[in-house]
Amino acid sequence: MPTTNSSRPRVRPLHSAVRHLFACAALPLTMGIAITAHAQSSDTPSNGAAGATLPTVKVQGQAEALPGDFAPTYSGGQIARGGQFGVLGNQKLSDVPFSMTSYTSKAIQDSQAQSIGDLLSHDPAVRPAYGFGNFSEVFVIRGFQLNGDDVSLNGLYGITPRQLVSVDVLERVDVFKGANAFLNGASPTGSAIGGGINLELKRADDKPLTQVTVDGTASGQIGTHVDVGRRFGSEGQFGIRVNGSIDGGQTSIDDEFRHNQTTAVSLDWRGEKLRLYGDFLYQRKNIDQGRSTVSVTGDIVPEPPSATHNFAQPWTQSTLEDTVGILRAEYDFLPGWTAYASGGVHRSHEDGTYSSPTFNALTGTTATRGDILRTTNAESAEVGVRGRFATGPVTHMVSLGAAITSLVDREAFAFSSAFPTSLYGGGIVPEPAANSFVAGSFDEPSLADQILTKSIAVSDTLGFFNDRVLFTIGARHQQLHQNNYTVGTDQISSTFDQSINTPIFGLVVKPTSGISLFANRAESLAAGQTAPFGASNVGQTLSPRRSKQYEVGAKYDTNHFGGELSLFQIEQPTAYTDSTTNVFGTNGTQRHRGIELSVYGEPVKGVRLLAGATLLNAKQLDTNLGATDGYRPIGVPAYLFNIGGEYDLPWVPGLTFTAAWVHTGNQYLDAANKLSIPAWDTFDLGARYTTTVFKHTTTFRATVENITNKSYWSSTTGAYLTQGKPRTLLMSLTTDF
Repeated sequence: MPTTNSSRPRVRPLHSAVRHLFACAALPLTMGIAITAHAQSSDTPSNGAAGATLPTVKVQGQAEALPGDFAPTYSGGQIARGGQFGVLGNQKLSDVPFSMTSYTSKAIQDSQAQSIGDLLSHDPAVRPAYGFGNFSEVFVIRGFQLNGDDVSLNGLYGITPRQLVSVDVLERVDVFKGANAFLNGASPTGSAIGGGINLELKRADDKPLTQVTVDGTASGQIGTHVDVGRRFGSEGQFGIRVNGSIDGGQTSIDDEFRHNQTTAVSLDWRGEKLRLYGDFLYQRKNIDQGRSTVSVTGDIVPEPPSATHNFAQPWTQSTLEDTVGILRAEYDFLPGWTAYASGGVHRSHEDGTYSSPTFNALTGTTATRGDILRTTNAESAEVGVRGRFATGPVTHMVSLGAAITSLVDREAFAFSSAFPTSLYGGGIVPEPAANSFVAGSFDEPSLADQILTKSIAVSDTLGFFNDRVLFTIGARHQQLHQNNYTVGTDQISSTFDQSINTPIFGLVVKPTSGISLFANRAESLAAGQTAPFGASNVGQTLSPRRSKQYEVGAKYDTNHFGGELSLFQIEQPTAYTDSTTNVFGTNGTQRHRGIELSVYGEPVKGVRLLAGATLLNAKQLDTNLGATDGYRPIGVPAYLFNIGGEYDLPWVPGLTFTAAWVHTGNQYLDAANKLSIPAWDTFDLGARYTTTVFKHTTTFRATVENITNKSYWSSTTGAYLTQGKPRTLLMSLTTDF
């Protein structure tokens, strides 16, 4: 980014106003500790590792950043200053007209997150929940549900492990907030309406790494994670990074046991112009007697059971096995121009016996046994070119890319008859026979669906006035094809095959160094829905649903601290069967208007923040006969607040205290807004201590989540209830060799 001319006046009213806005947001945590932290010696490291003795290194100059390199971080190393923006590639946050927060492997390690949901519960624009009937993680971004199947890995859709991902192998978790059909293409299941998530696997760094972590919980989980990275060759051309972890035991929920085995290997070769990458990931997860979601019928929402109580049947279980392989190549064929190609394959196997209760205050709680076998074969690829040139005083950053994703799902399932149970105890029953309804063969599951997406994208970011004004224009032509099958027959029940164009317009203005003002008009895309039985046009597939977003905002960016303020509106078309015409059509709209504020980094030496707020005004519009016009959509809270902070104790080098508060507003369980769950709060406290043990840097960590052991329903996403985690004590010891 060009520097400001030194002859310019030093008084910057806009700079001062924005700086003070973010400073005020940080005030609640910094007040009372700022003076002490400021008095800390400037020689004391501010990342909680002050007690470690680091080896002397010879500085030879900073290597030029390559197109595929990870972006640098703010002070503390937990949030990156850039991320992966789809067809635009890796970009600085201050240079793009979009909202994103990029979490690093250090954020994962320091928070002791056991899942992506654990990590993103610290984000003020995101709330995690469970998928329906299983243990998949879903993420509510700007009030819209993002399915785990629509999370990308290394920029590719379809190859992310289904339901749950081991976070030990991840270098970055990029959370894109807003419509992103142009940047990444349409997601496989079409749920990337309010945002998207991209995961980046670890790769070898220039510095050798041999790190061992032993972790556990007070309830009985224990595990080990080994992380080794090396570079070889006269100039470090060859790199290898190996991650392996194994853990298991009882969670903080009574009688719930989880086990995990994960192996990841990353290879790379860095030449003068050519770079090659290869990634392999294998993970196997077992969940026994996992506490599930709860459906509700009738007009009363049940009280949540005690925080640790497990209403799951002892015979329920889920086994998830995923194998992923990815290859990528980048070639700098001209100065400032890079061609790239990437491809990945994913094989997934799910075998589970599930039982999710349904609560009715009048007739009692019931459940069924459901046996599910599901396999997924997925392939995904992208090719493209990015380059920079100038036409007179105007610079151009152009991109051209094509992507394709193919998924084939096969299923077999069997259900029992309903049986009585309870959410509060005494509801355990012997395992019933799953013979009430059977579809497909468990020896050879049949086709469930086939999804094929293809797209071509082109864009140009024009820079004016030494790139202080950046205007992005682009479009993606997308083809969506989907076949749905009647399980057990291999017969197509519905099909979809349509094309659509999704444009993008974005503007960034940098009035002064460290401040970016931005605006965008973007879209999300989902396959059209199929008219159900009972509608006069049964079987008809509607046109793709195009969600439109308008967003304006400001970003504040320094080397040590950053923040973002944005205002947005997203309108998603909704479909229903009209009561008058009996025709199923895209007749309604779900509109979300919101304000997001986030701050991150180190505003005061020794004090680090990850905090913010989201205010959402979400409404249903043009509903059937206007029955729920103006009502809030299911599972959308009106406000979200997060304050997370770290404080390095100045008189005990290496000791850091951590704290977090999460607040979520009330949510409705039905479209008529008659059933709801109350707002809830959780508090976390923790500490870590970095020192030298037998000449090896060692870090001890301890965190207590939900320290009050509050019992609460955390989400109504999907029109069912997800219960929040009980009090959990997490502990770990990490040693560098």
